[in-house]
Amino acid sequence: MTSADLTIDRDAAVQRLMRFLAVEGVTGQEGAIAREVTAALVDAGVPRSAIRHDTANHRIPLTTQTGNLIIDLPGTRSGPRLLFMTHLDTVPLCAGAKPVRKDDRIVPAGPTALGGDNRTGVAALVTLAGTLIQRNLPHPPLTLLFTVREESGLFGAKYLDPADLLGATMGFNVDGRLATDVTIGAVGAERWEVEVSGKASHAGVHPEKGISATMVVALAMADIQHGGWFGKVAKDNRQGTSNVGSIGDKDGRSAGQATNVVTDFARVTGESRSHDPAFATAITTAYKTAFEKAGGEVRDDEGKTAKVKFESRLDYTPFRLDENAPVVSHTKTAIERLGWAATTRIGNGGLDANWLVRLGVPTVTIGAGQNQIHTIEEWVDLAEFERGCRVVLALAIT
Repeated sequence: MTSADLTIDRDAAVQRLMRFLAVEGVTGQEGAIAREVTAALVDAGVPRSAIRHDTANHRIPLTTQTGNLIIDLPGTRSGPRLLFMTHLDTVPLCAGAKPVRKDDRIVPAGPTALGGDNRTGVAALVTLAGTLIQRNLPHPPLTLLFTVREESGLFGAKYLDPADLLGATMGFNVDGRLATDVTIGAVGAERWEVEVSGKASHAGVHPEKGISATMVVALAMADIQHGGWFGKVAKDNRQGTSNVGSIGDKDGRSAGQATNVVTDFARVTGESRSHDPAFATAITTAYKTAFEKAGGEVRDDEGKTAKVKFESRLDYTPFRLDENAPVVSHTKTAIERLGWAATTRIGNGGLDANWLVRLGVPTVTIGAGQNQIHTIEEWVDLAEFERGCRVVLALAIT
Protein backbone atom coordinates (compact mmCIF):
# COMPACT_ATOMS: atom_id res chain seq x y z
CA MET A 1 0.00 0.00 0.00
CA THR A 2 1.49 3.39 -0.96
CA SER A 3 1.49 6.59 1.03
CA ALA A 4 -1.18 7.94 -1.36
CA ASP A 5 -3.60 5.47 0.23
CA LEU A 6 -3.03 7.21 3.57
CA THR A 7 -4.53 10.55 2.61
CA ILE A 8 -7.55 12.02 4.39
CA ASP A 9 -10.27 14.49 3.48
CA ARG A 10 -8.49 17.51 4.93
CA ASP A 11 -11.43 19.92 4.57
CA ALA A 12 -13.79 17.54 6.35
CA ALA A 13 -11.26 16.97 9.15
CA VAL A 14 -10.76 20.72 9.67
CA GLN A 15 -14.52 21.29 9.69
CA ARG A 16 -14.85 18.67 12.42
CA LEU A 17 -12.10 20.34 14.41
CA MET A 18 -13.77 23.75 14.15
CA ARG A 19 -17.07 22.15 15.15
CA PHE A 20 -15.59 20.58 18.28
CA LEU A 21 -13.58 23.67 19.27
CA ALA A 22 -16.82 25.67 19.33
CA VAL A 23 -18.41 23.41 21.98
CA GLU A 24 -17.52 24.14 25.58
CA GLY A 25 -16.47 21.20 27.70
CA VAL A 26 -14.17 22.12 30.56
CA THR A 27 -12.99 19.31 32.76
CA GLY A 28 -15.86 17.57 34.54
CA GLN A 29 -18.44 19.17 32.22
CA GLU A 30 -18.07 17.02 29.13
CA GLY A 31 -21.76 16.31 28.48
CA ALA A 32 -22.19 18.74 25.57
CA ILE A 33 -18.98 17.79 23.75
CA ALA A 34 -19.75 14.09 24.21
CA ARG A 35 -23.12 14.61 22.51
CA GLU A 36 -21.47 16.58 19.69
CA VAL A 37 -18.86 13.89 19.13
CA THR A 38 -21.55 11.21 19.12
CA ALA A 39 -23.48 13.15 16.48
CA ALA A 40 -20.33 13.58 14.39
CA LEU A 41 -19.54 9.88 14.60
CA VAL A 42 -23.04 9.02 13.39
CA ASP A 43 -22.64 11.56 10.58
CA ALA A 44 -19.40 9.76 9.65
CA GLY A 45 -21.20 6.43 9.36
CA VAL A 46 -20.64 4.85 12.78
CA PRO A 47 -23.74 2.90 13.89
CA ARG A 48 -25.32 4.19 17.09
CA SER A 49 -25.18 0.64 18.41
CA ALA A 50 -21.37 0.88 18.38
CA ILE A 51 -21.33 3.98 20.61
CA ARG A 52 -21.62 3.77 24.39
CA HIS A 53 -20.64 5.45 27.67
CA ASP A 54 -19.06 3.66 30.60
CA THR A 55 -19.81 4.42 34.28
CA ALA A 56 -16.44 5.91 35.26
CA ASN A 57 -18.20 9.14 36.25
CA HIS A 58 -19.90 7.25 39.10
CA ARG A 59 -16.49 6.16 40.42
CA ILE A 60 -14.64 9.45 39.96
CA PRO A 61 -14.58 11.28 43.34
CA LEU A 62 -15.40 14.64 41.70
CA THR A 63 -18.71 15.59 40.10
CA THR A 64 -18.50 14.54 36.45
CA GLN A 65 -21.34 14.91 33.95
CA THR A 66 -20.74 11.79 31.89
CA GLY A 67 -18.64 8.67 31.61
CA ASN A 68 -15.96 7.92 29.07
CA LEU A 69 -17.22 7.69 25.49
CA ILE A 70 -16.34 4.36 23.87
CA ILE A 71 -16.79 3.19 20.28
CA ASP A 72 -16.31 -0.44 19.21
CA LEU A 73 -15.54 -0.99 15.54
CA PRO A 74 -15.47 -4.62 14.36
CA GLY A 75 -12.50 -5.55 12.24
CA THR A 76 -12.75 -6.02 8.51
CA ARG A 77 -9.69 -8.29 8.71
CA SER A 78 -8.17 -10.44 11.42
CA GLY A 79 -5.68 -9.10 13.91
CA PRO A 80 -5.39 -8.06 17.56
CA ARG A 81 -7.68 -5.26 18.72
CA LEU A 82 -6.09 -1.78 18.75
CA LEU A 83 -7.01 1.10 21.06
CA PHE A 84 -7.11 4.72 19.90
CA MET A 85 -7.72 7.30 22.60
CA THR A 86 -7.87 10.99 23.41
CA HIS A 87 -9.61 13.16 26.00
CA LEU A 88 -12.81 15.18 25.68
CA ASP A 89 -12.20 17.88 28.29
CA THR A 90 -10.33 21.17 28.21
CA VAL A 91 -8.81 23.35 30.93
CA PRO A 92 -11.14 26.00 32.47
CA LEU A 93 -9.26 28.76 30.62
CA CYS A 94 -11.01 27.50 27.46
CA ALA A 95 -14.49 28.41 28.75
CA GLY A 96 -16.24 30.59 26.20
CA ALA A 97 -13.63 30.00 23.49
CA LYS A 98 -14.60 30.83 19.92
CA PRO A 99 -12.33 29.38 17.22
CA VAL A 100 -11.24 31.55 14.31
CA ARG A 101 -9.34 30.28 11.29
CA LYS A 102 -6.43 32.43 10.11
CA ASP A 103 -4.74 30.90 7.09
CA ASP A 104 -3.27 27.59 8.25
CA ARG A 105 -3.93 28.21 11.93
CA ILE A 106 -6.89 28.21 14.29
CA VAL A 107 -6.75 30.76 17.12
CA PRO A 108 -9.16 31.91 19.84
CA ALA A 109 -11.25 34.97 19.03
CA GLY A 110 -11.02 36.38 22.55
CA PRO A 111 -8.86 36.27 25.68
CA THR A 112 -9.29 32.55 26.31
CA ALA A 113 -7.35 29.41 25.61
CA LEU A 114 -8.52 27.58 22.49
CA GLY A 115 -9.01 23.93 23.43
CA GLY A 116 -6.74 22.39 20.83
CA ASP A 117 -5.74 20.32 23.84
CA ASN A 118 -7.43 18.10 23.11
CA ARG A 119 -10.02 18.74 20.43
CA THR A 120 -7.28 18.04 17.89
CA GLY A 121 -7.19 14.47 19.18
CA VAL A 122 -10.99 14.25 19.20
CA ALA A 123 -11.22 15.39 15.57
CA ALA A 124 -8.41 13.01 14.56
CA LEU A 125 -10.24 9.98 15.98
CA VAL A 126 -13.59 10.91 14.43
CA THR A 127 -11.77 11.42 11.13
CA LEU A 128 -10.21 7.98 11.52
CA ALA A 129 -13.62 6.34 11.94
CA GLY A 130 -15.12 8.23 9.03
CA THR A 131 -12.21 7.49 6.71
CA LEU A 132 -12.22 3.76 7.47
CA ILE A 133 -15.97 3.46 6.92
CA GLN A 134 -16.34 5.72 3.90
CA ARG A 135 -13.38 4.19 2.04
CA ASN A 136 -13.99 0.65 3.30
CA LEU A 137 -10.36 0.28 4.35
CA PRO A 138 -9.26 -3.04 5.89
CA HIS A 139 -8.45 -2.84 9.58
CA PRO A 140 -8.41 -5.05 12.70
CA PRO A 141 -10.97 -4.61 15.50
CA LEU A 142 -10.66 -1.10 16.98
CA THR A 143 -11.75 0.58 20.19
CA LEU A 144 -11.95 4.38 20.24
CA LEU A 145 -11.83 5.87 23.74
CA PHE A 146 -12.66 9.50 24.58
CA THR A 147 -11.89 10.05 28.27
CA VAL A 148 -13.29 12.59 30.72
CA ARG A 149 -11.52 14.67 33.38
CA GLU A 150 -8.03 14.21 31.97
CA GLU A 151 -7.10 17.81 32.75
CA SER A 152 -8.07 17.58 36.42
CA GLY A 153 -6.16 14.41 37.25
CA LEU A 154 -6.46 11.75 34.51
CA PHE A 155 -9.60 10.54 36.26
CA GLY A 156 -11.41 9.08 33.26
CA ALA A 157 -8.46 6.81 32.46
CA LYS A 158 -7.80 6.06 36.13
CA TYR A 159 -11.33 4.81 36.75
CA LEU A 160 -11.68 2.97 33.44
CA ASP A 161 -12.79 -0.66 33.64
CA PRO A 162 -10.21 -2.62 31.57
CA ALA A 163 -12.99 -4.98 30.44
CA ASP A 164 -14.47 -2.08 28.44
CA LEU A 165 -11.41 -2.18 26.15
CA LEU A 166 -12.41 -5.65 24.89
CA GLY A 167 -8.89 -7.02 25.06
CA ALA A 168 -7.00 -4.28 23.19
CA THR A 169 -3.32 -5.24 22.97
CA MET A 170 -1.74 -1.85 22.30
CA GLY A 171 -2.85 1.76 22.48
CA PHE A 172 -2.29 5.05 20.66
CA ASN A 173 -3.07 8.27 22.51
CA VAL A 174 -3.46 11.46 20.44
CA ASP A 175 -2.50 14.37 22.68
CA GLY A 176 0.40 16.60 21.70
CA ARG A 177 2.08 18.84 19.15
CA LEU A 178 4.08 16.88 16.57
CA ALA A 179 2.68 13.83 14.80
CA THR A 180 6.14 12.29 14.51
CA ASP A 181 7.03 12.70 18.21
CA VAL A 182 6.30 9.38 19.90
CA THR A 183 6.08 9.68 23.67
CA ILE A 184 7.06 6.33 25.19
CA GLY A 185 7.28 7.41 28.83
CA ALA A 186 5.99 10.08 31.16
CA VAL A 187 6.44 11.46 34.64
CA GLY A 188 4.45 10.34 37.70
CA ALA A 189 2.77 12.67 40.18
CA GLU A 190 1.30 12.99 43.65
CA ARG A 191 -1.24 15.61 44.71
CA TRP A 192 -1.43 16.95 48.22
CA GLU A 193 -3.55 19.31 50.24
CA VAL A 194 -3.16 20.79 53.68
CA GLU A 195 -5.69 22.41 55.97
CA VAL A 196 -4.35 24.87 58.52
CA SER A 197 -6.72 25.68 61.37
CA GLY A 198 -5.75 28.70 63.44
CA LYS A 199 -7.85 31.02 65.60
CA ALA A 200 -9.59 34.26 64.71
CA SER A 201 -9.19 37.44 66.78
CA HIS A 202 -9.43 41.18 66.25
CA ALA A 203 -6.25 42.09 64.38
CA GLY A 204 -6.20 45.63 65.78
CA VAL A 205 -7.35 45.12 69.38
CA HIS A 206 -6.02 41.69 70.33
CA PRO A 207 -3.87 40.22 67.54
CA GLU A 208 -1.92 38.27 70.15
CA LYS A 209 -5.00 36.18 70.90
CA GLY A 210 -5.17 34.91 67.31
CA ILE A 211 -3.33 32.10 65.52
CA SER A 212 -2.76 33.13 61.92
CA ALA A 213 -3.25 30.37 59.36
CA THR A 214 -1.84 32.77 56.78
CA MET A 215 1.43 33.05 58.68
CA VAL A 216 1.69 29.27 58.98
CA VAL A 217 1.38 28.99 55.20
CA ALA A 218 3.93 31.76 54.67
CA LEU A 219 6.50 30.15 56.98
CA ALA A 220 6.02 26.75 55.37
CA MET A 221 6.44 28.17 51.87
CA ALA A 222 9.58 30.04 52.88
CA ASP A 223 10.99 26.84 54.35
CA ILE A 224 10.22 24.94 51.13
CA GLN A 225 11.84 27.64 48.99
CA HIS A 226 14.98 27.84 51.12
CA GLY A 227 15.26 24.06 51.18
CA GLY A 228 15.19 23.78 47.39
CA TRP A 229 11.91 21.84 47.25
CA PHE A 230 9.92 24.28 45.08
CA GLY A 231 9.87 24.36 41.27
CA LYS A 232 12.63 22.27 39.74
CA VAL A 233 13.96 20.00 42.47
CA ALA A 234 17.35 18.25 42.32
CA LYS A 235 18.62 16.28 45.29
CA ASP A 236 21.31 13.55 45.32
CA ASN A 237 21.13 12.96 41.55
CA ARG A 238 17.34 12.70 41.68
CA GLN A 239 15.10 15.19 39.91
CA GLY A 240 11.49 16.30 40.05
CA THR A 241 9.23 19.32 40.25
CA SER A 242 6.70 20.74 42.67
CA ASN A 243 4.11 23.48 42.67
CA VAL A 244 1.59 25.14 44.95
CA GLY A 245 -1.69 25.38 43.08
CA SER A 246 -4.17 27.25 45.26
CA ILE A 247 -4.48 28.92 48.66
CA GLY A 248 -7.99 29.60 49.92
CA ASP A 249 -10.78 28.45 52.20
CA LYS A 250 -12.80 25.23 52.00
CA ASP A 251 -15.07 26.75 49.35
CA GLY A 252 -12.30 28.12 47.14
CA ARG A 253 -12.69 31.69 48.32
CA SER A 254 -9.93 33.81 49.81
CA ALA A 255 -8.21 32.50 52.92
CA GLY A 256 -9.27 35.29 55.23
CA GLN A 257 -12.07 37.73 54.50
CA ALA A 258 -10.97 40.93 56.24
CA THR A 259 -7.75 42.71 57.16
CA ASN A 260 -8.93 43.33 60.73
CA VAL A 261 -9.43 39.63 61.51
CA VAL A 262 -6.59 37.19 62.11
CA THR A 263 -7.09 34.46 59.50
CA ASP A 264 -8.30 31.31 61.19
CA PHE A 265 -8.23 28.85 58.26
CA ALA A 266 -6.36 28.22 55.03
CA ARG A 267 -6.43 25.34 52.57
CA VAL A 268 -3.46 24.82 50.26
CA THR A 269 -3.19 22.40 47.33
CA GLY A 270 -0.13 21.34 45.38
CA GLU A 271 1.63 18.62 43.44
CA SER A 272 4.93 16.72 43.31
CA ARG A 273 6.27 15.11 40.11
CA SER A 274 9.17 12.86 39.23
CA HIS A 275 10.10 9.98 36.95
CA ASP A 276 11.19 8.32 40.20
CA PRO A 277 8.04 7.63 42.25
CA ALA A 278 10.03 7.46 45.49
CA PHE A 279 11.40 10.94 44.85
CA ALA A 280 7.93 12.33 44.16
CA THR A 281 6.99 11.02 47.60
CA ALA A 282 10.12 12.60 49.09
CA ILE A 283 9.08 15.99 47.70
CA THR A 284 5.59 15.60 49.15
CA THR A 285 7.11 14.63 52.50
CA ALA A 286 9.19 17.82 52.48
CA TYR A 287 5.98 19.86 52.17
CA LYS A 288 4.34 17.89 54.97
CA THR A 289 7.33 18.44 57.25
CA ALA A 290 7.44 22.16 56.46
CA PHE A 291 3.75 22.69 57.22
CA GLU A 292 3.88 20.72 60.45
CA LYS A 293 6.93 22.65 61.58
CA ALA A 294 5.33 26.00 60.73
CA GLY A 295 2.15 25.00 62.52
CA GLY A 296 4.11 24.66 65.74
CA GLU A 297 5.82 28.04 65.36
CA VAL A 298 2.75 30.29 65.25
CA ARG A 299 1.26 30.67 68.74
CA ASP A 300 -1.30 32.77 70.58
CA ASP A 301 -0.70 34.47 73.94
CA GLU A 302 -1.49 31.22 75.74
CA GLY A 303 1.03 29.20 73.74
CA LYS A 304 -1.55 27.33 71.66
CA THR A 305 -0.54 26.46 68.11
CA ALA A 306 -2.27 25.89 64.80
CA LYS A 307 -3.58 22.48 63.76
CA VAL A 308 -2.24 21.10 60.50
CA LYS A 309 -3.97 18.35 58.54
CA PHE A 310 -1.89 17.14 55.57
CA GLU A 311 -3.14 14.56 53.04
CA SER A 312 -1.65 13.28 49.79
CA ARG A 313 -2.60 10.80 47.10
CA LEU A 314 -1.08 9.16 44.07
CA ASP A 315 -2.19 11.00 40.94
CA TYR A 316 -0.54 8.69 38.41
CA THR A 317 2.54 6.49 38.23
CA PRO A 318 5.43 7.10 35.81
CA PHE A 319 6.10 4.69 32.97
CA ARG A 320 8.69 4.06 30.29
CA LEU A 321 8.23 1.63 27.41
CA ASP A 322 11.14 -0.15 25.80
CA GLU A 323 12.28 1.35 22.49
CA ASN A 324 11.72 -2.08 20.92
CA ALA A 325 8.26 -2.70 22.39
CA PRO A 326 5.72 -3.84 19.75
CA VAL A 327 3.60 -0.70 20.17
CA VAL A 328 6.66 1.51 19.61
CA SER A 329 7.79 -0.48 16.58
CA HIS A 330 4.26 -0.38 15.12
CA THR A 331 4.14 3.41 15.53
CA LYS A 332 7.55 3.94 13.94
CA THR A 333 6.57 1.75 11.00
CA ALA A 334 3.33 3.67 10.44
CA ILE A 335 5.14 7.02 10.47
CA GLU A 336 7.85 5.73 8.14
CA ARG A 337 5.19 4.54 5.67
CA LEU A 338 4.25 8.18 5.31
CA GLY A 339 7.85 9.07 4.49
CA TRP A 340 8.58 10.74 7.83
CA ALA A 341 11.05 9.98 10.61
CA ALA A 342 9.77 9.11 14.09
CA THR A 343 11.40 10.52 17.22
CA THR A 344 10.85 8.90 20.61
CA ARG A 345 10.69 11.07 23.71
CA ILE A 346 9.94 11.04 27.43
CA GLY A 347 7.34 13.52 28.70
CA ASN A 348 7.32 15.58 31.89
CA GLY A 349 3.55 15.93 31.91
CA GLY A 350 1.02 13.30 32.88
CA LEU A 351 -0.92 11.53 30.15
CA ASP A 352 -3.88 9.17 30.01
CA ALA A 353 -1.27 6.71 28.75
CA ASN A 354 0.14 6.57 32.30
CA TRP A 355 -2.97 4.75 33.45
CA LEU A 356 -3.43 2.64 30.31
CA VAL A 357 0.06 1.22 30.73
CA ARG A 358 -0.74 0.50 34.37
CA LEU A 359 -3.95 -1.24 33.23
CA GLY A 360 -1.91 -3.51 30.98
CA VAL A 361 -2.27 -1.82 27.59
CA PRO A 362 1.11 -0.52 26.34
CA THR A 363 0.30 2.94 24.99
CA VAL A 364 2.28 5.59 23.15
CA THR A 365 1.26 9.21 22.56
CA ILE A 366 1.56 11.25 19.37
CA GLY A 367 0.60 14.82 18.53
CA ALA A 368 -1.81 16.52 16.13
CA GLY A 369 -0.98 20.22 16.05
CA GLN A 370 -1.43 21.60 19.57
CA ASN A 371 0.64 24.71 20.36
CA GLN A 372 1.05 26.85 23.51
CA ILE A 373 -1.66 24.93 25.33
CA HIS A 374 -3.21 26.19 28.57
CA THR A 375 -2.53 29.82 27.58
CA ILE A 376 -4.48 32.55 25.80
CA GLU A 377 -1.84 32.37 23.05
CA GLU A 378 -2.90 28.81 22.16
CA TRP A 379 -3.22 27.91 18.48
CA VAL A 380 -3.60 24.86 16.27
CA ASP A 381 -1.25 24.19 13.35
CA LEU A 382 -3.55 22.77 10.65
CA ALA A 383 -0.72 21.28 8.61
CA GLU A 384 0.42 19.35 11.66
CA PHE A 385 -3.17 18.44 12.49
CA GLU A 386 -3.47 16.84 9.05
CA ARG A 387 -0.22 14.95 9.62
CA GLY A 388 -1.58 13.67 12.93
CA CYS A 389 -4.76 12.44 11.24
CA ARG A 390 -2.71 10.63 8.62
CA VAL A 391 -0.48 8.97 11.23
CA VAL A 392 -3.60 7.77 13.09
CA LEU A 393 -4.94 6.30 9.85
CA ALA A 394 -1.61 4.60 9.13
CA LEU A 395 -1.58 3.12 12.65
CA ALA A 396 -5.01 1.59 12.09
CA ILE A 397 -4.32 -0.07 8.75
CA THR A 398 -0.61 -0.91 8.99
